[in-house]
Amino acid sequence: MDLTIQQLRVVLSVAREGSFTAAGERMRLAQSSLSRTVAEVERRVGITLFERTTRRVLLTPAGREFADVAERVVAEFDRGINHFSGFLAGTRGLVRIATLPSLAATLLPAIVSRFRRDHPDVRIHIEDGLLGQVLDRVRTGQVDLALTVLTGPPETLGFRQIAVDHFYCVFPRGHRFGEGDGPAGKGGAAEGTARPPLAWAELTGEPFIAFDQASSVRVFADRALREARVRLGPITEARNIAAVAGLAAAGLGVSAVPGLVLPLIEFARLDRRRLEQPALARPIGVMFDPVRPQAPAVRHFMELLEAGPETGPAFPEGADWQPG
Repeated sequence: MDLTIQQLRVVLSVAREGSFTAAGERMRLAQSSLSRTVAEVERRVGITLFERTTRRVLLTPAGREFADVAERVVAEFDRGINHFSGFLAGTRGLVRIATLPSLAATLLPAIVSRFRRDHPDVRIHIEDGLLGQVLDRVRTGQVDLALTVLTGPPETLGFRQIAVDHFYCVFPRGHRFGEGDGPAGKGGAAEGTARPPLAWAELTGEPFIAFDQASSVRVFADRALREARVRLGPITEARNIAAVAGLAAAGLGVSAVPGLVLPLIEFARLDRRRLEQPALARPIGVMFDPVRPQAPAVRHFMELLEAGPETGPAFPEGADWQPG
């Protein structure tokens, strides 16, 4: 039974109106055209759909069964087309995002909230992971885009910068880095932000809590330490942000963290000072496959990310919105 959606609509319209004339007026089709369509459907399915009287056109028992099936088929078709129309308009669909844990917790929520207000029917799927995992998901097409940091040339991937953040030395209260700078030396992290910057070279000899080698933070910290020719004291490595903060709070060493990580380690009540010489900034942006076509909803999400300070979220200390 090779039938079209339009043929099913004609049968349903005649059944609802009980008249070829009324159905033709509703569908803006000639009565003769409707009659031919119904006759063709009856020929193809091998049954009589309508009982024609002088006053009404009524469904036969087999016609009622056929109309029930046609109703479900047409309704499902219409739902699918409506969803696809929304997909083309960017108001429906799915945006799959891979991101670093620090960005998932600090930068992304405000952006998703703004996107949701204009696209309430678009589903958002967020996966957080380490730098290598995030990039692999973009390359293999498991996600549409990645919100991440640029540690080197992106090779086959495209990158659009939206922000930067700067590095801070974090240390337990009472550490020498927090002494001798006036009232701030007696305070916690909130007060410690007023202290003058700390040169990376001043970390020489300090026990150090380093992020795991797979972390994007480690890439930048190692680069700055090499440039400043710093020879650290004993090094303890940890992968998790909270673990790094806990180890530093326990007095096992100082650490270097970017600004967007600071809100995630407040529980450890660490002091901090901005690190300079070199003044290191992490480029933060959107990584994507320039060859793979993007759904309209994904393009709208990227446009929001690149919109600039007027529509961007308020950033934590040490981070700035810098589309580039």
